[in-house]
Amino acid sequence: MHTHTSGELVWSHDRTAVDWAELSELYRVAPLGHKPPEELAIVYGNSRYACFVRHAGRLVGAGRALADGIDCSYLADVAVHPDHQGRGIGGAIVLDLVRQSNGHKKVLLYASPGTEAFYDRLGFLPMRTAMARFRDPEAALASGLVAQPEARR
Repeated sequence: MHTHTSGELVWSHDRTAVDWAELSELYRVAPLGHKPPEELAIVYGNSRYACFVRHAGRLVGAGRALADGIDCSYLADVAVHPDHQGRGIGGAIVLDLVRQSNGHKKVLLYASPGTEAFYDRLGFLPMRTAMARFRDPEAALASGLVAQPEARR
């Protein structure tokens, strides 16, 4: 377990003390959508790396990375409470997960449309050949996460 304090913020990688309902509420208000507490416990439990940020005992930021230990680390679910956005916490969470992923050949993520410049400033480059399959492809198309394939245009 790694914990440190930065100003009024307490940073931790410890999943054992996480209140999954509190994390679910953070994702709802961030807004990253509805992520039920029981599902968050599973996805964080299956993630190699995690980062949690607290202010005055309250969870204000979180993120995780799925990684295989050598080739690929995938950053996911980075969220910051709206009251704390614009203070560098999100970027610091991303960089902490990148640091934890040190040694992997590549660190990947997919960005919500409109956030590309944010990740560009953190050293991420756009990929030309990234492909994805979604449980709800229509919603992914509507949100701008994916483009209509050339053959269907």
